[in-house]
Amino acid sequence: MARKIEEIIRQYGYESQVVSMERGPIITRYELSPPLGVKLGRITSLADELRLYLAVKNIRIVAPIPGKSTIGIEVPNSLREDVFLGDILHQNLSLRPKKDLSILIGKDISGKLVGIDLNKLPHLLVAGTTGSGKSVCLNSMISSLVVHLSPEEVRFIMIDPKMVELTLYEDVPHLLMPVITDPKKATRALAWAIQEMEARYHSVSKLKCRDFKTYNEKVEQGAHRDGYKKMPYIVIFIDELADLMMVSGKDLEDAITRITQKSRAVGIHLIMATQRPSVDVITGLIKANCPARMAFHVAQKTDSKIILDQNGAESLLGKGDFLYKSPTSADLIRIQSPYVSEEEIEKIVEEARKFGKPSYVDFDLDEETESLTVDEEDEQLFEQAWEIVRTDRKASASYLQRRMRIGYNKAARLMELMEERGYVSPQIGSKGREILRAG
Repeated sequence: MARKIEEIIRQYGYESQVVSMERGPIITRYELSPPLGVKLGRITSLADELRLYLAVKNIRIVAPIPGKSTIGIEVPNSLREDVFLGDILHQNLSLRPKKDLSILIGKDISGKLVGIDLNKLPHLLVAGTTGSGKSVCLNSMISSLVVHLSPEEVRFIMIDPKMVELTLYEDVPHLLMPVITDPKKATRALAWAIQEMEARYHSVSKLKCRDFKTYNEKVEQGAHRDGYKKMPYIVIFIDELADLMMVSGKDLEDAITRITQKSRAVGIHLIMATQRPSVDVITGLIKANCPARMAFHVAQKTDSKIILDQNGAESLLGKGDFLYKSPTSADLIRIQSPYVSEEEIEKIVEEARKFGKPSYVDFDLDEETESLTVDEEDEQLFEQAWEIVRTDRKASASYLQRRMRIGYNKAARLMELMEERGYVSPQIGSKGREILRAG
């Protein structure tokens, strides 16, 4: 194959040499040393010719390979090596640190295991067409967390408007609420997550901790005697984001933005998947707060640019072949995601059910969803809320909700505006907010 690649490129007038090769589960990367003085674009423009004369489905050219003076030509293997989640979990069982959110996401082009730590990401955006392996990857990540962590260590919120993938985890004890299939209830679930995020910040602040992890360490060291309780990680899975954006649009974007901007320090993480990576689904705000991305096969270059900010995903092979963009590097890593069958998921869920039934949070998902935003120019609404707080000496969102007959989301936003303007203090633990202004 190496000699054939050299010969094809020579036919177009460029003398070059394959200096090394790496074989992975699904592709082999040939490193080509280009002749001095030849523009890289001349070589990369030969992708279609290489695909034709090598008689393969797709060719991906990496020019140059990061940190090297060579070009990478990635050619599909004639025999594909399957990667199974069970094998990966078994390989990693003795090496995996306990009580963290590290997940093995597959094997790279040299066959090495690749993992991510949600604590460091801290959120993840996944995109790919039907059949690309996107949903299977989501299932493998969930299964990995269920296998390694108990419900006391991690809890889930699952939103699945397609009613296909995540309903497999119904009644798993890690769930904070039933699997959500109604798009209208999704924003309500995220409103609860925002409420929980704020409550965690207050608890962490009261114990004078930097973050969620040091808070839990203090609780283990004895703070539980003062009424403080350990907090589990919370991971929110969304599959399919496009369906939700069609129904909730701006409200959903606002909720996602608030969570992704602030939740990292208190152990709340968001993993979102879509098969339609358009600008009206993956908006600029969502992208800005989710620097970690996974791109499976997409239909066209523009889709790849939306999810990765560069081409490449349109040349992938499907069935779990994806490009990973780390938040700490501009270089893409090509990975084969592990496969997990429905039967394996059912066994994992059945084993997890031995922990008991899920303990759902007390939260009404059926309440009418209101806008998560309040127009700061609407002084009439704000002044009405402030008058109630000032007169009744009660500074809480739930009290405003009852008095003004508005949804919790809007009431909470009004309280945040009062805090931003210096009318009330931040809420600290169970003491609530102090009223800082007399009128």
